[in-house]
Amino acid sequence: MPQDVRFDLPFDTPVSEHLEYARERHLRWVRETGLVRSRAGFEEYTSWDLPQAAARTYPHASAEDMVVLMNWFSLAFLFDDQFDAGRPDRADRIAEVARELIVTPLRPAGSVPRVVCPITLAWAQVWDRLSDGMSLTWQTRFAASWGRFLVAHCEEVDLAARGLAGNLGLKEYAAFRRRTVGIHHSIDAGERSRGFEVPPQVMAHPVMERMRDLAADTIGFMNDIHSFERERRRGDGHNMIAVLRRERGCSWEEAAAEAYDMTTACLDEYLRLEARVPRMCDELDLDADARERVGMGVDAIRHWINGNYEWALTTGRYAAAKEGPVATAERAGRGSVDDLLTV
Repeated sequence: MPQDVRFDLPFDTPVSEHLEYARERHLRWVRETGLVRSRAGFEEYTSWDLPQAAARTYPHASAEDMVVLMNWFSLAFLFDDQFDAGRPDRADRIAEVARELIVTPLRPAGSVPRVVCPITLAWAQVWDRLSDGMSLTWQTRFAASWGRFLVAHCEEVDLAARGLAGNLGLKEYAAFRRRTVGIHHSIDAGERSRGFEVPPQVMAHPVMERMRDLAADTIGFMNDIHSFERERRRGDGHNMIAVLRRERGCSWEEAAAEAYDMTTACLDEYLRLEARVPRMCDELDLDADARERVGMGVDAIRHWINGNYEWALTTGRYAAAKEGPVATAERAGRGSVDDLLTV
């Protein structure tokens, strides 16, 4: 299934006017922090065009906040590409670094990382800026979602290291993918991008909880479809199409078609729930200010569904055909040229 598979999304989202300003500063930052070290690594990283993804998913952020969001955006992607399932010692190091990334938001501001490498140092710097001005409630919510995301990635590496990655059934994989895609905290960052917070009673409402889960499923399955050729080339079984083919005993084409249908079903259910948001606000007896914040919260979800989709159609990260040092690294089991987990 090619990268340019199209979905019918019933809404458009804007692109930040600060894209080029922030892109220049962000690319300088990833070099200065050592997140990208080699020429080959920089070429690979720029081909992903993560600044475009951030500009589409956080279109209303200020120019300086857009730089912060782009910097944060890079960390999860670069950390993910450090995985080398063929080395048990690598899995141990990934878990050690992940624990440091998880606890950073729980420590006092300005704390020095206890596990030192480019990613932990960069995250400590980014979190100081990302959390600025947000309530403890928001920071705790973000930290919890961020932690679940990182733990899921450690579990993924552990399963691969033990040769068990191909054992997940469809139901297990779908629940696992919801965590590894990292959308809940990414939507939370949409609040930071505009300086508002969704009321706590809304975050706890079953409609909003289900909408966020469905957004994660929709985006995760879309990403699986768009990245399928790249991941099949790498021998990566953490993909919905691979799981469906194995469980159904069908062809790649049939598995891809079913994955597409599952994705559109998630999107359709999300849209039905979105239409219930005004009634939810009535149930909770929200005032005008709270309703406005709920509306921006829904926008944050929409920006992620559509913005990530538009980025995925063109990013070099999902490109199927690659040659050179990056292709060599991928064949070795790791997607990144540069080692970022050691000093």
